[in-house]
Amino acid sequence: MKPGKSQMAGADAPDRANDNAKLDALEPFRSDATDQALRTNQGVKVSDNQNTLKVGARGPSLLEDFIMREKITHFDHERIPERIVHARGCAAHGYFESYADHSALTKAAFLRGKGKQTPMFVRFSTVQGPRGSGDTVRDVRGFATKFYTEEGNFDLVGNNMPVFFIQDAIKFPDFVHAVKPEPHNEIPTGGSAHDTFWDFVSLVPESAHMVLWTMSDRAIPKSLRTMQGFGIHTFRFVNTEGKGTFVKFHWKPKQGVCSLVWDEAQKLAGKDTDFHRRDLWESIETGDYPEWELGVQIVPEEDEHAFEFDLLDPTKIIPEELVPVTPLGKMVLNRNPDSFFAETEQVAFCPGHIVPGIDFTNDPLLQGRLFSYTDTQISRLGGPNFHEIPINRPITPHHNGQRDAMHRMTIDKGRASYEPNSIDGGWPKETPAGPTDGGFETYQERVDARKVRERSESFADHFSQARLFFQSLSKPEQEHVIAAYSFELGKVDRLFIRERQVNEILANIDPELASRVAVNLGLPKPPAGTKGKQSSLKASPALSQVNLLSGDIKTRKVALLVANGSDAKAVDTLKQALAAEGAHAKVLGPTSAPVTTANGKTLLVDASMEGLPSVAFDAVWVIGGDAAVQTLLQDGVAKHYVLEAYKHLKAIGACPGAKPLVDALGLQEDAGLVIGDPQKFIQAIAQHRVWAREPKAKAIPA
Repeated sequence: MKPGKSQMAGADAPDRANDNAKLDALEPFRSDATDQALRTNQGVKVSDNQNTLKVGARGPSLLEDFIMREKITHFDHERIPERIVHARGCAAHGYFESYADHSALTKAAFLRGKGKQTPMFVRFSTVQGPRGSGDTVRDVRGFATKFYTEEGNFDLVGNNMPVFFIQDAIKFPDFVHAVKPEPHNEIPTGGSAHDTFWDFVSLVPESAHMVLWTMSDRAIPKSLRTMQGFGIHTFRFVNTEGKGTFVKFHWKPKQGVCSLVWDEAQKLAGKDTDFHRRDLWESIETGDYPEWELGVQIVPEEDEHAFEFDLLDPTKIIPEELVPVTPLGKMVLNRNPDSFFAETEQVAFCPGHIVPGIDFTNDPLLQGRLFSYTDTQISRLGGPNFHEIPINRPITPHHNGQRDAMHRMTIDKGRASYEPNSIDGGWPKETPAGPTDGGFETYQERVDARKVRERSESFADHFSQARLFFQSLSKPEQEHVIAAYSFELGKVDRLFIRERQVNEILANIDPELASRVAVNLGLPKPPAGTKGKQSSLKASPALSQVNLLSGDIKTRKVALLVANGSDAKAVDTLKQALAAEGAHAKVLGPTSAPVTTANGKTLLVDASMEGLPSVAFDAVWVIGGDAAVQTLLQDGVAKHYVLEAYKHLKAIGACPGAKPLVDALGLQEDAGLVIGDPQKFIQAIAQHRVWAREPKAKAIPA
């Protein structure tokens, strides 16, 4: 795979250049204009690209100017309809590597060889907002993966949450219409804190579990690299012997799972709208390749009904305490797109794109998605030939009798566009199904039932897993859920919607959750007790992010605050210690100008404190030096920088000489506020947040 640009320098540059040349030969649709003549789209060389053809220098322009018409026509159509949902996204190339031969589970070729690598393209996205909305809004994140396998493309189209708002696809338009901005004023952009969303979910109890996930910290991830991904639905693996097994897909990030705090997320939405996409891009460019492990929960067919919930219900999880996740391989993202439009914007994911060895189940939400995704791509991308766009093109040939339609790229030589035929010798021909390398064969599941419009009674439990999720969270995470419901419902104008959500939904999830939110909204005390089934599990530790940290500080970003008179040796010591742990330090000054250190040397800074605010970093260290500390004590931006990091529960360190600044701010030492001990500081960063500090931090102004 093509590496990030930063990896091109150094002694291995010739090898990298050769790799790029090989890639260009395999992918001729990647165009490099170096040393090339300017031409029209039909290949005609252009002699003048500055002036329209006119009758005289000041006369009317001529319609016959085919160069101008082609250029303007293309420009007029450069914007295509954005996705109805998941419009705001970014993406990257990478590869999947199988850990072993998983033939006992599936005959899918990309999982049948230890070390076998398969090219991939992955797109992350928010759901509600348009392309121009912010990255750090409270929302579900799409986690869509395309495997370019030797048997065709496999699209695993999921989210960063393992369940969904609805159980049946017929309700999807209703849900999307409700969560989108209000129709009368197109407000709010990128969020769900408004009447139509809460009206819908308070009337649809099946949404309770997913709404709770959305009110948790999972909806404001720290970065795209620290999100889990889930296939949501129950799929089926089919092995070489034709045996079927139910599976649920999980992506687990090597970087750990962690989130922003709400105040931080809101500030980032204003200070860096592109925070997540910038982080993903820069990580790949610097060689910090994001990595996830793909695993599956495996349920034998004979155990389909062995649980207290229905496997086909997309609003339910299988707790990992009941069925552990079996690792299959890893995904590494190591190359950024060359063109956002041609790749990220035009990529088309469809759950119906599967390969032999993977099959569907009767999940009614999945069944509807199999139709919906293809249909919407036809609308977005101008017709049924979207598979011919390079980013969507499989690495295998695709021969069939489908012809014509808008944007057809392939030039078919044969005369017969039907099958069977004798004119073209019968080609292309069917491939018989087989244990390996055969044609796709749908799993032969017996179905004997009447045609009805109704919901299975096994889908009727809407609260037990929502309750399990809430009870599995740490105390700080629970407090954040309470605060999120209070904030969102506080934006709802209609009192009866607030009351219905609290009394009929939250009261059936957890009494304390309902009571606390009611108090915050000024509502009467909700009814006591909960209705419906109770989960046999009291808690699932795998659901809490505090149990999903990486344990190291690789790729974490640390701000080193300096001013004239700072200790140069301390800067070098901190940078070396952090680099040894795989973290990245940036030196920030009062302005972007270099500072003069205590020993009279010039120290270049990476940016000013205003230019790179504390919300862009995971931790802050204040460099010592008497003159520097006195300068920082008089600098409101510097003091706010440290206070804001403290409020956001981040690790804060300071040289012993910088302690007067900490004291002046009234900050007390804790597990994450460290004076003069870089190793203790590093340990604090690895914990992501200092949760014990949160009650004190709330007293600091926003």
